[in-house]
Amino acid sequence: MVATYFPGRGTLFEETYLEGKAEGKAEGKAEERTALILHVLEKRGIKIPDEARDRITSCTDLDQLTTWFDRALTADSAADLFTGDPEASADGPHDRGACG
Repeated sequence: MVATYFPGRGTLFEETYLEGKAEGKAEGKAEERTALILHVLEKRGIKIPDEARDRITSCTDLDQLTTWFDRALTADSAADLFTGDPEASADGPHDRGACG
């Protein structure tokens, strides 16, 4: 059994602290994946328009970032990352939720 020595021990304060810590880890993972996507595209010599860079860096959905990373490995352009995304549409931008 692991004992917690947090001053509140099970209080709302402790729960809030621990939730914030978990959210911070998720944000850190999203930032890492974002950096990897941009790095792969840059190393492959693919230009990243500001609109694509903004969409990538504003995304916090780890599953979507993983999909974009996989696509970055074989994409011919930054736009190829978004091909097939339900948020992408031929008639212009729409509400794209957590991934701009």
